[in-house]
Amino acid sequence: YLAPPPKGYVPAGYKKALETGAAAPKADLAQSTANEAIKTKRFWALWTMLFINITCGIAILAVASPMGQELAGMSVTGAAVLVGIMGVFNGLGRIAWASVSDYIGRPNVYTLFFAIQIAAFFVLPHLQDAITFSIIVCIIMSCYGGGFASIPAYIGDMFGTKQLGAIHGYILTAWSAAGIAGPRFVSWIRDTTGSYQETLIVFSCMFIVSLTISLLI
Repeated sequence: YLAPPPKGYVPAGYKKALETGAAAPKADLAQSTANEAIKTKRFWALWTMLFINITCGIAILAVASPMGQELAGMSVTGAAVLVGIMGVFNGLGRIAWASVSDYIGRPNVYTLFFAIQIAAFFVLPHLQDAITFSIIVCIIMSCYGGGFASIPAYIGDMFGTKQLGAIHGYILTAWSAAGIAGPRFVSWIRDTTGSYQETLIVFSCMFIVSLTISLLI
């Protein structure tokens, strides 16, 4: 059973730390309701960043095996093993990046996600070594997972915790939309161009848009 803490609650020892100056209270940017949040530009900025991050991540998950075989000359078995390893990095990225965000802040972590993935998606089409290809793909997967893990705290930073759960639900519609868009988009570009290389360049350009939004936030 979960219940809100009593009014004025602070963790043990925190009140004394405030009194001695060892800690300073951090004011929330806002304490918005969900319906107030969706009327702000920063909500849609977060939504767009998450949508792009997930669209590209899901697209890579959907075509990792054939892409690895086409671009890096991987065997069917090797490509299948890579897909399994990607799942591990997806999970580890959630723990690692969320932990990092506690120290450097959520905006900086998201900026790092996009900077890393711009470089990764530009480099990926030109990699012919299976091991290097796999390492880059796993880094991308860590950023994909880290985006999910960091977004609830980012919402708290931006809108407060008054209705964080409901706002998180609204934000996760970006996941639903990306789940439809990502695989369809990558398949359409592959069918149109006949290669995954152009697809990865398009994704890299999408991350430039995300990076711009992140820097504006």
